[in-house]
Amino acid sequence: MSPPRVYGMSSSGNCYKVRLLLEQLQLPYQWVELDVRTGATRQPEYLRKNPNGRVPMLEYEPGRYLVESDAILVYLAEGSAFWPQHRLGRAQALQWMFFEQYSHEPYIAVARFICTALPASHARRSELPRLHERGYQALAVMEQHLSHSRFFVGDAYSIADIALYAYTHAAADGGFDLQSLPAVRAWIARVQQQPLFLPMPPVQ
Repeated sequence: MSPPRVYGMSSSGNCYKVRLLLEQLQLPYQWVELDVRTGATRQPEYLRKNPNGRVPMLEYEPGRYLVESDAILVYLAEGSAFWPQHRLGRAQALQWMFFEQYSHEPYIAVARFICTALPASHARRSELPRLHERGYQALAVMEQHLSHSRFFVGDAYSIADIALYAYTHAAADGGFDLQSLPAVRAWIARVQQQPLFLPMPPVQ
């Protein structure tokens, strides 16, 4: 059987999550680089596979696809140390992954996109004050939790950490300053010390 294929953009935090987990699981995979800025994911061939026209997308078997980054993380982590064994631990991991998608990524990742992909004169720059306000609120929640926990699910590194690390460690790209968040910064360092850690490529 051929290895799974991942369609993604290397500098995207959502795509990076999947790649980092695959590397740390030491699973073989094929990476198909797609630049969403060129409209590659809006082409009919891609839309037939993923009508939502986004990345990442996992082709886990020939012709069979799974989308949404955190769903892909759960699928890949099943049966591994990255997915908690106990019911409560799994629910806590999902709790933080839902937090990442609803309270964190929409502000921190979007600010990063505006600052790195759009010209300084772009009208969307007006969104940054609100994005920063809500993003700092999410970071404060993380700081509070990490002030008494090494990782997001107790003392064990899991896909909850991978999900939140992706855009948190790159928050400065969107104008966020983490200096007042020592627990978050210490957690970032712990994630980067994990075996088989793979850095995220910078935005080109």
